[in-house]
Amino acid sequence: MAHDPSKTEKATPKKREKTREEGNVAKSQELSKATTLLGGLAALYMFHGMIAKELHDIFTWTCTEAFTFSLTSESVYMLFQSLAASLATMLLPFMGVLFVVGFLTMRLQVGQLWTTKVFEPKWDKMFDVPKGVQRLLFDPKLFVRLAKSILQALAIGLAPYIVLRDEIPNLAPLFFNNPLGISAYMLSTGAKMTLYALVPMLAIGIGDTIYTFWDYEQNIKMSKQDVKDEFKQMEGDPHIRNKQREKMMKTMNSRMLKQVPEADVVICNPTHIAIALKYDAMQAPAPIVLAKGVDHMAEKIKKIARENDIPLRENKPLARALYKVVEVGDIIPEEMYQAVASILAQLHKFSRNTSR
Repeated sequence: MAHDPSKTEKATPKKREKTREEGNVAKSQELSKATTLLGGLAALYMFHGMIAKELHDIFTWTCTEAFTFSLTSESVYMLFQSLAASLATMLLPFMGVLFVVGFLTMRLQVGQLWTTKVFEPKWDKMFDVPKGVQRLLFDPKLFVRLAKSILQALAIGLAPYIVLRDEIPNLAPLFFNNPLGISAYMLSTGAKMTLYALVPMLAIGIGDTIYTFWDYEQNIKMSKQDVKDEFKQMEGDPHIRNKQREKMMKTMNSRMLKQVPEADVVICNPTHIAIALKYDAMQAPAPIVLAKGVDHMAEKIKKIARENDIPLRENKPLARALYKVVEVGDIIPEEMYQAVASILAQLHKFSRNTSR
């Protein structure tokens, strides 16, 4: 059906996820057909020796023993058993390659997806006769599918014609060839037919993939009102709010931890709380809290401090007070000047003595 002109906005991630959960994904069946044909050609190349041997055995038996074959229930059973084994030897590896190629092609287009919603009957569409007739007669996609089918039929039909037309002079000498030569000729001719059909099929598949993904994007577009409604719904969704809050906290914590190497001292309590302080008289009148945390975050702060040779000082009351009162990026309150200044003075004295 024609695309809704009111839907001008690209689909949001939430809309894409919902559409995907419903089983509505962009996938090109024509590309799958083309890659399967390519896989068949590759399998023919890989297993041509084994296939030729099995065909040789079948031809040899047909030419030497078929006319003297004793028709009994046991011999017929043995014949079918032998024929089934030969067919399995020829076809199972071939079919295995086709399955793997088909699976990988679909997986690359769709990704990992498992949903049962595609099997649920859509009763509203089944009983909506007017829309069904409209889709059947006036849907532009119908003409696209028809064009693809005609092109594929031409590709598959013309390939044998072109190959066999050129091979007619080579058919008569086959009657004088041995079974192995006949098998090799059949395989090479079949491979040539496949190759002739493969080139246009790949072109159709690539073109259909581009069209399919474009059409999918058009179908999942949203109107401006749809986007606004979704945004309002997400704002009111506590699950979304919690996710946004968690993401914001991770970003803040990451930024905070990056500042720890700039600290002059880390005051801790010794296992549960850690406060990273920096004092630069040129930047602020009092020490600034660069980072603070409890439990796991406190351990991270102390670990970074040790890695950067920043001194750790244990002061339980001061650590608790700083964590409770001061936010990251703020200077410490006046009532804590003396306690913090005492620690900084000790560090300065220790540093000066060490340098001597």
